[in-house]
Amino acid sequence: MSEDRHAQPSAGTAEPLYDVTITTPTHAERARTLVAGIPTGTLCTLALEPDGYPYGSFVTVAFDNGNPVFLISALAEHTKNLERDPRASLLVAESGAADPLANGRVTMLGPCARVEGDGGSARAAFLTVHPNAAYYADFRDFAFWRLRVQSIRYIGGYGRMSWIGQDDWRAASPDPLAPHAAGAIAHMNADHADAMVLYCRAFSKATDVTSATMTGVDRYGFEMSAKTAQGPRPVRVAFARPVVTPEELRAALVAMAKEAKLPGRVP
Repeated sequence: MSEDRHAQPSAGTAEPLYDVTITTPTHAERARTLVAGIPTGTLCTLALEPDGYPYGSFVTVAFDNGNPVFLISALAEHTKNLERDPRASLLVAESGAADPLANGRVTMLGPCARVEGDGGSARAAFLTVHPNAAYYADFRDFAFWRLRVQSIRYIGGYGRMSWIGQDDWRAASPDPLAPHAAGAIAHMNADHADAMVLYCRAFSKATDVTSATMTGVDRYGFEMSAKTAQGPRPVRVAFARPVVTPEELRAALVAMAKEAKLPGRVP
């Protein structure tokens, strides 16, 4: 069953200040976006020595149609392990938050096998992300390997987690705004603080907001932390249609600011 794109309020929390049925990224989309932006991970294999123990190793990674691909040496322990038993998992995790457990992470499980020939699409995907690997990609002891994802566990921080189905994983795509999100958020908070208040008042229930900051943006909408009489509250606002480029994002935000200023739009 495909995952619902609608966020749900947590039990025991105050009534949300926005329509929780508006479109949000699915967990599959969030997970695909996360892994697309992180070029390293922890590859876990079943050890030869000591026999059968989980063996974790740091690897560089890229993605080919949703499957992790690696360029690894035949001399590495994880390669020897995979040659005996292909079962493996890859953990890709965010870093940087003050609370490490608030970071997002994705674990992908499935069989991992060597890619025959020159590597084909796996080679192209890997060298696009890791161009410096080109100088040793053709060494005799190196080869491309692909983990065929069968199970996916997504954790987006506290209270946001699920197992993602294979069909949803393969159908999802990384958010096209992800590479530009940090810059857009910084710009909006630095130069358009007044617009944040307008967005809250015009497009959510946060009518008593005194200030707000943008905390996230994706193809479907953006999220803010609104300062209210009851303290900071989350607010999400949806775009009229998905946006996929920085230019489309700017145009959508400008149009929404103009709409928010129309007579009778803001209480």
